[in-house]
Amino acid sequence: MSSYIRWFGQIGMDDVGSVGGKNASLGEMYRHLTVQGVRVPNGFAITAQAYQDLLEQAGARPRLHAALEGLQADDLADLAHRGQLAREIVGTAPFPTELEAQILAAYRVLRQEYGEELSVAVRSSATAEDLPTASFAGQQESYLNVRGELALLAACRQCFASLFTDRAIHYRLDQGFDHFKVALSIGVMKMARADLGASGTLFTLDTETGFRDVVLISAAWGLGENVVQGTVEPDEFTVFKPTFEQGCRAVLRHSLGSKKLKMICDDTGHSATRNVPTSEAERRSFCLSDEDVGILADYALKIERHYSARAGRVQPMDIEWVKDGADGQLYVVQARPETAAANRQPDLLVDFRLQGGGRVLSSGRAVGARIGAGVVRVIPDAARIAEFRDGEVLVTDTTTPDWEPVMKRAAAIVTNRGGRTCHAAIVAREFGIPAVVGCDDATAKLRDGQTVTVSCAEGDVGRVYEGQIPFEVLRTDLRNLQRPSTRIMLIVGNPDIAFQSSFLPNDGVGLARMEFVITDRIKAHPMALLHPERVMDESERARLLELAHNDPSPPEFFVRTLAEGLGTIAAAFYPKPVIVRMSDFKSNEYAGLLGGRWFEPVEANPMIGFRGASRYAHPAYAEAFALECAAIRRVRESMGLTNVKVMIPFCRRVEEAEKVVELMRTLGLERGKAGLEIHVMCEIPNNVLLIDEFSRIFDGFSIGSNDLTQLTLGVDRDSSIVAFDFDERDAGVKRIIRLAIEGCQRNNRHCGLCGQAPSDYPEFADYLVGLGIDSISLNPDSVVKTTQRVLQIEQAGESAAIGVSHDAGCDSSEHSWSGTSCSDRGRRHVTQ
Repeated sequence: MSSYIRWFGQIGMDDVGSVGGKNASLGEMYRHLTVQGVRVPNGFAITAQAYQDLLEQAGARPRLHAALEGLQADDLADLAHRGQLAREIVGTAPFPTELEAQILAAYRVLRQEYGEELSVAVRSSATAEDLPTASFAGQQESYLNVRGELALLAACRQCFASLFTDRAIHYRLDQGFDHFKVALSIGVMKMARADLGASGTLFTLDTETGFRDVVLISAAWGLGENVVQGTVEPDEFTVFKPTFEQGCRAVLRHSLGSKKLKMICDDTGHSATRNVPTSEAERRSFCLSDEDVGILADYALKIERHYSARAGRVQPMDIEWVKDGADGQLYVVQARPETAAANRQPDLLVDFRLQGGGRVLSSGRAVGARIGAGVVRVIPDAARIAEFRDGEVLVTDTTTPDWEPVMKRAAAIVTNRGGRTCHAAIVAREFGIPAVVGCDDATAKLRDGQTVTVSCAEGDVGRVYEGQIPFEVLRTDLRNLQRPSTRIMLIVGNPDIAFQSSFLPNDGVGLARMEFVITDRIKAHPMALLHPERVMDESERARLLELAHNDPSPPEFFVRTLAEGLGTIAAAFYPKPVIVRMSDFKSNEYAGLLGGRWFEPVEANPMIGFRGASRYAHPAYAEAFALECAAIRRVRESMGLTNVKVMIPFCRRVEEAEKVVELMRTLGLERGKAGLEIHVMCEIPNNVLLIDEFSRIFDGFSIGSNDLTQLTLGVDRDSSIVAFDFDERDAGVKRIIRLAIEGCQRNNRHCGLCGQAPSDYPEFADYLVGLGIDSISLNPDSVVKTTQRVLQIEQAGESAAIGVSHDAGCDSSEHSWSGTSCSDRGRRHVTQ
């Protein structure tokens, strides 16, 4: 007599052939990871042999062969007809008596474990499912909240028949799997009541970029189908693995989703589900606490570690989880290898760049870091997918696995609903298609026949532009790109592009702009958040308070949001140095922030007015500077990102520098403590003239070529009238930069330059390298080109040719920064 039942405690990944990928993985985790604290509901697998015996005893196999013979995958009408026939053949086949008896006996044992009120999930597990080279996710059906023996048997019949859903048939044809070499196992497990709680997905990498040092968690109220299918925009949480494993269990980033719907069970015991609107309180609040996020991240790391050990290499994982609203516990209900990143070429840098702009018709979450263009085809529902033509831009409300036959033929995909881990996003990544999800208004704003360009290459926000905008695709093989002695660092302001930019050849971040996080994410003046009562406009005050509705207070909103933005940049490049410049808005820019006009003076020339270091200890801003310092402390201490260094901008006088550094000490940022370095922007001639004095106070200097040029030449770079006189290549500017570099070398202080000049003018980069500058910080789009240029300069030994002589001020002593010596670079023009 065959045994058709295998309990989770009896199976593992070596049993894929008999119980399918999903059940094998559940068994693997139940056997090996529950002892490590990962919660997996218990259950049993009905083997694939049961499916084979069912077909054999019913004489169904010849009829199935006849039903599918000669099927062409792209003939959607024929596919629908034949799929329906195949499902009827399997679904009406009577169960062998022994199979039925074993299913019911196992079900009774499970009820003894969990109680008579147990409901179960009945889940398909194809024997070719969840393989590293192909994702069969969602191809077959599962049935939830099943209660009672008759309901269980009915769900099992439907589950077996779902091996022949239209989408499963089509997917097997695409992947080259023989229909009759794929069988179906069924998992029957305790139903974790997500319908009363929350659920979602876990990825052990960033799904957009393949950055592997994070756990990405998506979460929504109710059953997980809404997250997977993109019916809702979920909450998202990001955890940084390296420091989390060191004990810093802080959440790196929170993102509140709209979560307009939740899927619930109807409690009839017949697996019926329905979507209901969420309450305003549910939409406005996160469905996981930070403690929950920490537990899930811990699960994810243990799962990835286990599967990586089995694979003999790092194996990113795609995991489904549930928060049971009945018992309050977090469960893992599925884990499989993440397929999109597994096929990515990490040494090939592919960079899509728009060559122009245009009117934005709709925007949402960017998926795929690519650009596509084509004619819009709005498809309101799956019944009309046959209207789609190859190369069109698919626009719809949301997608399900039924849409996959047309999705792979699209130039781009745009949906009203969905998050970064929804069905449309996963399929788009797998096929290398740009997708913008969660637009809300795409089907309303875009019309059939309209030509559009869909850009996912501008950070987290994806945009649908009117018309066809030219774009280029740059491919760089990083395997053969040598690194120069001169450090090539990045200028980064937008945290959304940090993970993507980290794959560029780099030595860290020479300038992380705090202002971008404030303008893009916080949007409000910090003093207005501290003192909303001083904002005299009632509607403006209400908007300030609304920004912080998920935080204990408006100041905490500022600190948390700023820390998350800066922390994301620091995590992307960890453990390389990331130099964060404290805020450097001018008074007119501060006034443009929400509530800012009530706290800022009106200045005739803000460019050289109340900005930079002069603000930090001033009574008009000191409280806000304390918030900035609190955010830096959170990044370094709570998040564990001690690679962050801070930089003071526009510091006019030595006495001002001493005052600011002492203030920072009282605010918990003490120079030298826990390795904290404090740098200064070298952008005022006085910084150069008194560089020996400033070197006593600061650990390094970053030459800000824009401000140093304008103050050397007396040119207001904001004035279009005299803009023609602004030129970093002026002899006077070059001389003062040389003096700055010599001063740093003389005082054993790191010296870098951040600005556009080395990118725009190759000869300017030549000059800096010849002087032995320690680092050059560049915008991401010019890193590869400038790196190649710097390599040529260093290899050709062109220092003598650009007129730098022995008396340029090199010091033979070494100085170190982040554990490496830069003295050799300082002496380069002597030895060459």
